[in-house]
Amino acid sequence: MATTETQAGEKKLLDFPTSCAAPIPQPEEPVKIVPLAVAGVLAVGLTWYVWAAHGAKFGVLLILGLLLGLALFHSRFGFTSAWRQLIAVGNGQGLRAHTLLLGTAATLIALIVGTGSGLFGSKPNPTAGGLGLALFVGATIFAIGMQLGGACASGTLFAVGSGQSTIVLTLGGFITGSVLYTWAYPLLSGWPEFKGILLADHVGWFGSWAITIAVLAAIVLGTRFVQKRRNPPPVDVVPTARGFARIYRGSWPILVGAVVLGVLAGAVFLVSGGIWGVTSAFSLWGAKILQVFGLHPETWEFWRLKANAASLAGPIWKDKNSLTDIGIMIGAGVAAAAAGAWKIHSSIPWRTAVAAVLGGILMGVGARMAGGCNIGAYLGGISVGSLHGWLWGVFALGGTWIGLKLRPLFGLGNPAPADSVC
Repeated sequence: MATTETQAGEKKLLDFPTSCAAPIPQPEEPVKIVPLAVAGVLAVGLTWYVWAAHGAKFGVLLILGLLLGLALFHSRFGFTSAWRQLIAVGNGQGLRAHTLLLGTAATLIALIVGTGSGLFGSKPNPTAGGLGLALFVGATIFAIGMQLGGACASGTLFAVGSGQSTIVLTLGGFITGSVLYTWAYPLLSGWPEFKGILLADHVGWFGSWAITIAVLAAIVLGTRFVQKRRNPPPVDVVPTARGFARIYRGSWPILVGAVVLGVLAGAVFLVSGGIWGVTSAFSLWGAKILQVFGLHPETWEFWRLKANAASLAGPIWKDKNSLTDIGIMIGAGVAAAAAGAWKIHSSIPWRTAVAAVLGGILMGVGARMAGGCNIGAYLGGISVGSLHGWLWGVFALGGTWIGLKLRPLFGLGNPAPADSVC
């Protein structure tokens, strides 16, 4: 929005100037009846099956995944585009939405851990990720992959669910990269690192929460400083419904999406005792696919580790991250069809296809090296007060800069200061 003046003639602290006003969003397209019916039947049928076969806890996790998919699509909540817009032209709108998401999740998780709350017999178990070379390299590689693949971990899931054909290639690459990591685990693990730092172990849960909120507030102010100096183009808008229909047809204001996603991340923690994660499921799916074709990943060192072996031996319907991932794709399908935006693109330029697969592979390897992605490491780490979440974000910004330099090689554009939108 354009900068306004206070009565004293000074610019308001929380105004974020852009080079011009954002365009007026167009009305949504008509509802896509067939995709909506298919996605709705899948949502109801699968929830019934998981609840009946494996219990209420896993049924609820699937429902939370469905709601995450709805919120991600309706708010078009992005991590890849947010970092690209910040680095390329200085527009910090997306990063400010991140701070609201992180602050909401951190507040709820602090309350859950501080009171020892949990559902279905779960106990809150916040953990700190290790600090070392694998984290730094993995986060950088992951961010490069995001910019080539066109989506982050959560973005890949909701884009696939909404019918974006290119991102199906990204997901395939993501699973492939995750499998490559598990195969090369002896080479890619054991790198030098320090023990993780959980702020609550040093300043208590209130102190950890207060520090997190203070840093997030500083980031908001920092993006204002950057945006004021660079005066970037506004973020592009998407078609939207009007009035009450906007709730179920979209698009939601991004800050509304941030709050809803933060609440749902807290709900996953309350139900499961652990943070919302995405990418570990891709390793599991890849290994099970290999088993279907008669291969034996269970003999690899990664899958011989006790926790991993138990995961591979069990059904995906009892794997927390698999449930929420599948729910996100189906929920996004419901949301996209309701918004009239579900569409399969049949023509994909070959360089875009190569970038999608390569980006997915880099994200798969990078996420496993770093112990998580933009959800498990960045959102999850920061929301529980783990230092590794902040460091993941710093190195991901560096990887974003590299990714922007590589995108033109694959025919992918970057925002420019002279653009009308970014």
